[in-house]
Amino acid sequence: MIEVNPQDYDIVLKIKDESDIAVSRQMAKNFAQKMDFSLADVTKIATAVSELARNIYRYAKEGYIYIRKKEGGSEKALAIEILACDRGPGIENVELAISGGYTTSERSLGLGLAGIRRLMDSFHIESEVGKGTVVIVEKRRRVF
Repeated sequence: MIEVNPQDYDIVLKIKDESDIAVSRQMAKNFAQKMDFSLADVTKIATAVSELARNIYRYAKEGYIYIRKKEGGSEKALAIEILACDRGPGIENVELAISGGYTTSERSLGLGLAGIRRLMDSFHIESEVGKGTVVIVEKRRRVF
């Protein structure tokens, strides 16, 4: 699994209560707004963070979401990186889980991971049964 240094991130959120889902969504939204993301992209980022937090709460009961500003690349490209990690049960079949429509929860449409992948510019997941899951997503700021 990926080692995370919390000092490398601008925001560190512990997810352990259902209320942490809304808090993480709001924090991500505020952070993206400060970085001058478009309204549409702010909404996509907030939604992705909300889904990641909900997955942590629902399946692992506890975990963290890390958010940071990333600079570099072409034309001083600005991006927001979100890393969600937990030490929950892990995902048995990652390919199936990210295909969309797959769920192990009766209160879910199974669009979480597939939806997050569609909302963001890059998506990476590592999961090990019995050890946990790490999801890293990124949204680049578009210049209009």
